[in-house]
Amino acid sequence: MDAISGQPMRIITIANQKGGVGKTTTAINLATALAAVGKRTLLIDLDPQGNASTGLGIEKDDRDVSSYDVLMEAASISEAATATAVPSLSIIPSTLDLLGLEMEISGAPGRAYRLRDALHFHQVDTPLFDFVLIDCPPSLNLLTINAMAAADSILVPLQCEFFALEGLSQLLQTVEQVRDTLNPALALHGIVLTMYDGRNNLAAQVVRDVRSYMGEHVYDTIIPRNVRVSEAPSFGKPVVLYDMKCPGSQAYIRLASEIIQRERRLVAA
Repeated sequence: MDAISGQPMRIITIANQKGGVGKTTTAINLATALAAVGKRTLLIDLDPQGNASTGLGIEKDDRDVSSYDVLMEAASISEAATATAVPSLSIIPSTLDLLGLEMEISGAPGRAYRLRDALHFHQVDTPLFDFVLIDCPPSLNLLTINAMAAADSILVPLQCEFFALEGLSQLLQTVEQVRDTLNPALALHGIVLTMYDGRNNLAAQVVRDVRSYMGEHVYDTIIPRNVRVSEAPSFGKPVVLYDMKCPGSQAYIRLASEIIQRERRLVAA
């Protein structure tokens, strides 16, 4: 069991129905930062685009067993988990097969619980991970619903832009619906503000507005706009490995520490 959570695994879904908010970048680098501090971490790529898989250096030809196979009940979590170049970090990669999944299982009973059931069986069978992070597609479809139904909590990356709160309201409504119908235990772990440019007055205003609206749900850590963060995926590396000293890397390391601290408070409560 993980000494922090008191449970075999903690499952955090990273979701926002809006694209371009730094969701996958957050998934990759938060997973890496958690692994770097000794947490056995699994990243599940549920986005058909497979950017999280590419960003961790998993070539398309090497994705023999994928998240599609897990959701189709053709492979277990252990069978699908692939080691990465980061010690203590594994990934279940994505393939374009996910695009057809909703149609393939649309009439299947329990279709919203495919990922939850796979993770449950993994926990029973000697779990290998302390944290499981799930990277969702930028839409509210069956893949995202599976991720929310499986999770202990949800982490929301929020870009520091004008319409940030509008998109957040829509996502929180979906979380409430999932909580009411599929997963009563689903909690909002936190909101991480991304792509912050301190030279932009609007960005600073968005930070103030989000903190005023969401209070303690907003992490203290803010992820800045950083060229090195943008460059890293093209080398198949998280920025924490590509340039550990850059502002983006340091922010994700702080975010990992903050998440671990929140987990301690959740357990104590």
